[in-house]
Amino acid sequence: MSGQRDDEPDREAGKLPTGRVARTARIGGLVAGQGLRWAGMRTANRVRSPEKAEEARGDRTAAAVQQLVAQLGQMRGAAMKIGQMLSMVDFDGLPDDQRDDLQQQLAALRDDVPPVPFAKLERLITDELGGPLSGRFREFDEQAFAAASIGQVHRAVTRDGEDVVVKVQYPGVAEAVETDLRNGQLLIPIIRRIAPGLNFKALAAEMRERIGEELDYELEAQNHRRIERLVRDHPFIRVPRVLTGLSTRRVLVSEYVEGERFEAVRRTDDATRDHYAEIVFRFFFGLLYRDGIALGDPHPGNYLRCADGRVCFLDFGLLRDVGPERIAKERAIAAAVRENDAEPLKRSLIDGGYVPAGRADAVDPEWALRMMRMTTGWYARPGVRRLAPDNAREHGIGERSDREQRAAIREQVNQFEIPPEAILVRRMHGIVAVVLGQLRAEADWGGIAAEYLDGADPVTPLGVAEAEYLAARRGTAPTPSS
Repeated sequence: MSGQRDDEPDREAGKLPTGRVARTARIGGLVAGQGLRWAGMRTANRVRSPEKAEEARGDRTAAAVQQLVAQLGQMRGAAMKIGQMLSMVDFDGLPDDQRDDLQQQLAALRDDVPPVPFAKLERLITDELGGPLSGRFREFDEQAFAAASIGQVHRAVTRDGEDVVVKVQYPGVAEAVETDLRNGQLLIPIIRRIAPGLNFKALAAEMRERIGEELDYELEAQNHRRIERLVRDHPFIRVPRVLTGLSTRRVLVSEYVEGERFEAVRRTDDATRDHYAEIVFRFFFGLLYRDGIALGDPHPGNYLRCADGRVCFLDFGLLRDVGPERIAKERAIAAAVRENDAEPLKRSLIDGGYVPAGRADAVDPEWALRMMRMTTGWYARPGVRRLAPDNAREHGIGERSDREQRAAIREQVNQFEIPPEAILVRRMHGIVAVVLGQLRAEADWGGIAAEYLDGADPVTPLGVAEAEYLAARRGTAPTPSS
């Protein structure tokens, strides 16, 4: 991308380069430009002081991530998904404020996607439905009210008078995704520089499988119906019905649900936010640890607060079934963090695939415990706490201003990697933590988590209500609350 500054975004609404050559050129230009800039930085660092060299390295990492946001954000498809996945990565020992700023920029790829003009979608919809829109819908709003990396959503009214939402896949996005997945290997040099501990090849393999599934709206409809059945008549959770007769491989129609968006909920009082946040937590943790389903896209645009206090959850394209063995490994890690046991935690991290056996000797157990307390302590340990944007993760490693300490942290971080089957698990945990922090929500998160992790008794009225609901569905008496 010669001639474009690192921080110069180009996210014109409606642009979706789908040709193989065009998309490859964008990725190739990004990689080549960054390679030259990193080489220049290394040359200049030879004559800089250690402190100035470290500062230049951090600035170069920040600039690389900013250009990734600018470039991947305008490409949609798998390219945008790569950026979304990177929003969960810790960037190579950067200071906290700089790291958090970069992660917020990457999160924009998830939350701030410009829609494609309807004229580019109408032919796809009519082809998929086998006729003009008027044959299936009484009304159809051409103005999208939500957009994402693979498709966007419009409101409509069916011929029978039912209010629905219509999720439409971008034309050409399937071809673009296939090109992006092949081109993903070109990004390895950049990824190694900004996140050297990340196993990008494993991430790419997992993304290929998950995104391939996400492109099939018929499969998403199956996932959607499955979860809707799991929570049907739930006391505080709602999932809309899918209209299978109007849904196809590239068009997904479901009932419209009226509700408050996340930003509106953030402006409510503490009690309302706390109630809403607990439901969000229970939905995602319950699906994972009770039903073995990891939802990989739990960002706040995918749920609504209904007038009756229930929360309605949307979008089930990015999903993975998680087997009992993986669930047991995640529970063991949480248990070691809760008990503050460094050696058992290290063994659990090795057993869980987070520390490859060949790197185990290089990992300091106490450091690993501090790191895991920082990332999982908010839900692994009991105790009432009100989260905030700056403390949803408990900072237990210490200040990062010292150059030698940052180098030691970087060396430890680089011994870890996320096993492919746990990528969506960690992504879910991380995004839920961010959401609860943005809500400044208060609860005994560790106590609530123990209901799902350990089968503990309910600790809140919502927990009691859910236990009674589940017992009624099983036809058994609920476990009494402690």
